[in-house]
Amino acid sequence: MERKLELYEKKILKDKEFPIQLIVNKCQSKGKYFSAHWHEQIELHYVVRGKTVIRLEQEETVADKGALVIVNSNVLHEGYCRGGEMEVMVVIFDMEDFSQEFADKNIIFRPLISGDDEISRIMLRIHEEYKRKEIGYQLVCKGELLKLVTYLARNDAVEMLSEEDLLKRRKKLERLNTVYQYIENHYAEPITNRELAEMVHLSEGRFCHIFKESAGASPLQYINEIRLNKAMKLLKKGDFTATQAAETVGFLDYNHFGRMFRKYFGCTPLEARKKV
Repeated sequence: MERKLELYEKKILKDKEFPIQLIVNKCQSKGKYFSAHWHEQIELHYVVRGKTVIRLEQEETVADKGALVIVNSNVLHEGYCRGGEMEVMVVIFDMEDFSQEFADKNIIFRPLISGDDEISRIMLRIHEEYKRKEIGYQLVCKGELLKLVTYLARNDAVEMLSEEDLLKRRKKLERLNTVYQYIENHYAEPITNRELAEMVHLSEGRFCHIFKESAGASPLQYINEIRLNKAMKLLKKGDFTATQAAETVGFLDYNHFGRMFRKYFGCTPLEARKKV
């Protein structure tokens, strides 16, 4: 049975007293540390330590220590570690739970903010409270987030979308879900742009344009990224040789696989296997 890939991530924040999801992402190895997905909620990534790369649709956003990446609602996003120690504080919330006034305006925030002392103060306070989890920490985090939302709305709002524009963005992502799911289930097989375009009833040229606009890469580049990440997982298990891993994920030319692997991960397949 094929595994269903849900790029759409339905986040249900049931606690009315604390309608926030807090996550701390830590990573040292080069590669993807969270996969592509989208949702209606706003997602904040504050870099506490090191550097992260967040792909927002077609744009790669590089954020250093002290920077805040804002993932606006209905934006496909995924995260990469460039290697070295990295720590990122993630805050996910629905604007309606904090301000109906702001929610009704459908505010689009600037995706990258660096060097803002007020934002750093607020996010580091949230990070510290979340780490300690002392009595009342949720109240403190909620209060700090309220301050941040107001600050961002006053200083870093770049656009306000109509309901029609919001609906168009959502429909585009929903349409491509079928394609992403097919790639996840058949990445080891030959896949053509025409085959994918036919699934969503688009011309090949139009499909490639929409796909790259959404995923930030051409269909072939995206498929090869999937294959490379799957190959790395196989090599980390230690049960596959480099050649076997390449063949299993769909690379027929081992030399081509080796070059792509080294460019993507910064090491050869053999080096990755030896690390295990």
